[in-house]
Amino acid sequence: MQPPVGPPTRTKNLAYFLERASRIWPRGRALSCGRDEHATYTEFAQQAARIGGALRTTFGLAAGDRVAIVMKNSPEYLEVLYGLWYAGLVAVPVNAKLHAREIAYILEDCGAALCFVSAELAGAIDNALPRVVVGAREWTALQDARPVALAPVRSEDIAWLFYTSGTTGQPKGAMLSHSNLRVMVLAFFVDVEQLLPGDSMLHPAPLSHGSGLYSIAAVQAGSNQVVPASGQFEPGEIYELIAAYPGAFFFAAPTMVKRLVEAPQGAAADTTNLKNIVYGGGPMYLADLRAALNLFGYKLGQIYGQGECPMTITTLGRTMHESATDARLTSVGVPHSVVEVQVVDDSGDALPPGAVGEICVRSDVVMEGYWNRPDATVAAVRNGWLHTGDMGAFDADGFLSLKDRSKDVVISGGSNIYPREVEEVLLAHALVAEVSVVGEPDAEWGEVVVAFVVPLPGKTVSEKVLDQFCLDRIARFKRPKRYVFVDALPKNNYGKILKTELRELLDG
Repeated sequence: MQPPVGPPTRTKNLAYFLERASRIWPRGRALSCGRDEHATYTEFAQQAARIGGALRTTFGLAAGDRVAIVMKNSPEYLEVLYGLWYAGLVAVPVNAKLHAREIAYILEDCGAALCFVSAELAGAIDNALPRVVVGAREWTALQDARPVALAPVRSEDIAWLFYTSGTTGQPKGAMLSHSNLRVMVLAFFVDVEQLLPGDSMLHPAPLSHGSGLYSIAAVQAGSNQVVPASGQFEPGEIYELIAAYPGAFFFAAPTMVKRLVEAPQGAAADTTNLKNIVYGGGPMYLADLRAALNLFGYKLGQIYGQGECPMTITTLGRTMHESATDARLTSVGVPHSVVEVQVVDDSGDALPPGAVGEICVRSDVVMEGYWNRPDATVAAVRNGWLHTGDMGAFDADGFLSLKDRSKDVVISGGSNIYPREVEEVLLAHALVAEVSVVGEPDAEWGEVVVAFVVPLPGKTVSEKVLDQFCLDRIARFKRPKRYVFVDALPKNNYGKILKTELRELLDG
């Protein structure tokens, strides 16, 4: 980490957004659970300040201590998050769907001093670690704590330790500073959406991920934040909340958008209140996007980002969708206003439009580094540029198309084959529900393309039919040499397909 720059101030603290909102909209709805109001902005700020006070006095925590949040989505989750920032502490949100061993790894790696945990998840936490079980006696005691004054912080002080999803190994903690996340909020308002007081941000996606990050923008705008009463993503419930809340906006993984479109409630749902569904976190295939646009209209926007550059690399805003060609819709849009993005070759030299290389980003939104991983930090951030590990190409107008993770590119007979291109073709077949393409070592070609295919429920499709389907649409050398038909694709808790597990199936 870099040495402190300048004196600490309270206005640099992300929780200042909440304190400010409580003064401007004191009786404005801030937190809701399902159809029920949970807190106004005054009540939200007071609760966060009391939690912060208890952490500093009752628990004796000091500025910079890490506190984990292992909770299902709830209004209390956001109260805890902002309470940590009120006290100048570092939030470590942990996906509640992780295995107990994965949670234990993160808690040990970050050196958590305390853990907030939902009652039903308490068994996954080591008893040796101090904890607050939400809803239990120790949680109730927090309500009587003396509120803490907003802690002064420096811009580079860490606010959020974001653990990567770990699809290729042990997750690393990306250190996101108060300044990083302030720049993210600026990019959101400039390039993604204009939230207003009275608008409603729904939280069907995990608060430990993009939905929680975007909560900061909702607080800054004085919008109401609505957690589904179920605490999770249920398409029917989301449609009910859209109908109930004006200016409804939410972040969703592409798989969630697909489930909304396919849900039986979708055709008759009242989506008049829907303002924007921002999708990201994985590939949105063209057929799925077209189906969503047909159902919702032009109320979808895309963002491409990483934990290391949270939610802020490129964007394809909802207005851009209106006139977009298929090629444009399969891109991830243009660089955010607050970042520089370039595509480089193996030597780090920028490539011209049309050429495929690694995507690199330079911006004040890029992480401070990886927690306790100086070697990984040096490898990822070189000469001020974050090397994302993603492969892509710009077109002549500056729209970026993702090809694949650099490790996922299949090199067969000396030619690069990008799995997503093959996946897009196969997904266009009427009998294919899902597909994932990987490379398999081959003595003659180096690697060959293998497609894992999930047919539509109750349907079958032959390898011969799919092979001809590919031959009619892409170069012969790109088509899969083998098809593996499976009932489901392995995914992590954010809905990302685990290609590592698919490769292990080939090895087995």
